[in-house]
Amino acid sequence: MIRQCKAALIAALVTWAMPALAQEAASTAVPPPPASAIATKTAATENIDIAGRIRSIFSEIGALRTVQVRVSAGVVTLSGNVPSTEDISRAETIAGRVAGVVTVQNDITRNLDVNTNLTPALGQFGDDLRDLVRVLPLLGVALAIGVFIGFIGYMLASIDRLWRWIAPNPFLAELAATFVRFVFVILGLIAALEVLGATALLGGVIGGAGVIGIALGFAVRDTVDNYVSSLMLSLRQPFRANDHVLIEGNEGRVVRLTSRATVLMTLDGNHLRIPNAIVFKSVILNYTRNSERRFVFELGVDADDDPIDGMAVGLAAVNVLTFVLDTPKATAIIQDVGDSNIVLRFFGWLDQTNTDFLNGRSLAINTAAQALTSAGFALPEPIYRLRFDESAPLPFKSMDTSPQPGAKLVKSTLPPALDQDTSPDLHIEKLVADERATTDQDDLLDSTRPIE
Repeated sequence: MIRQCKAALIAALVTWAMPALAQEAASTAVPPPPASAIATKTAATENIDIAGRIRSIFSEIGALRTVQVRVSAGVVTLSGNVPSTEDISRAETIAGRVAGVVTVQNDITRNLDVNTNLTPALGQFGDDLRDLVRVLPLLGVALAIGVFIGFIGYMLASIDRLWRWIAPNPFLAELAATFVRFVFVILGLIAALEVLGATALLGGVIGGAGVIGIALGFAVRDTVDNYVSSLMLSLRQPFRANDHVLIEGNEGRVVRLTSRATVLMTLDGNHLRIPNAIVFKSVILNYTRNSERRFVFELGVDADDDPIDGMAVGLAAVNVLTFVLDTPKATAIIQDVGDSNIVLRFFGWLDQTNTDFLNGRSLAINTAAQALTSAGFALPEPIYRLRFDESAPLPFKSMDTSPQPGAKLVKSTLPPALDQDTSPDLHIEKLVADERATTDQDDLLDSTRPIE
């Protein structure tokens, strides 16, 4: 039993030590000699054989026929003139591949003679022209195939009904049609290159196009930003045609939303074109979405007057106006208390579909001011402090306020506030509607989609 245990222990130690011993033996082994060692002796006829072999090879190559070859102790020396630098490298490569050559000393120079260099160039040019003439039929076939495939893509992209059915949004429909057109053009190019056997050229073209695309991307990033903003606006539909909006301080009614800009007609009747990148990033105030709109104005009363009574008198006068809504009701607050006056702020609501906002607000201000004056409230006037120089004479001006001869007396013939016309001015809306009806341009506004 003890002998068996010792045998097992020795076997385990041998098994563990064998890989380490093998690795040490491998590391201490003598490296093999180089594959191509230089011979210590050279036969007398070997140099002659090497030179003859090289000369025979060079004689079959037109550009290397004039190269002179000399071999001594396995060292090949090349001399002479060749037409190009490529021929110099080729001669050295060929000589170095001959068996028995130790090294090559290249003393070949390029021949810069005009006739020597011009004749091969003209010959190559003539060969290229002949090759081009021979390839013209094949080139025509490849061009016809590429144009046919691209034409199919253009025909598919021109079917508006198909793309409007696939993508109800007109902007997305146009984008899909453009993508299909681009894909078919690429397929036509690939098919043409396949016929010509020049598909390897396509990789270089695509690589160059990628680099150019990156450069153009940085150059036209604003245009791309505007294009993406147009896509988002066409999807979100933030307003409708003829909506009264305020965008980045620009106020007007929406004429249309194009793929590049939002067209407004200002309240002065002028066209205003705002890039969609600005519209998408701006705060849009839409006055048309809610027909009910609140107007605000301020009036001051004397500091000795009771502001609570002033608010009651002003509100009673404002509520008499027919265009002021009962719900929500008009309100008033004390805005500020100054040294010589108290500022009251009045709030009221009107319906913009029946009342012009500016006219309604103006009449409300006039009505409240007249009511306060009639009730004995003194509307404060500006107070100025004057300082006179005692040494300077004061200019004399007659205090006679009687009308001068020939002067015309202007008598107010304005109707009472209740008789004023406060109907909304629809002239700008009519201009927008007429332009949309008569002008055939792309419009991304879709009344069937919900407004976000």
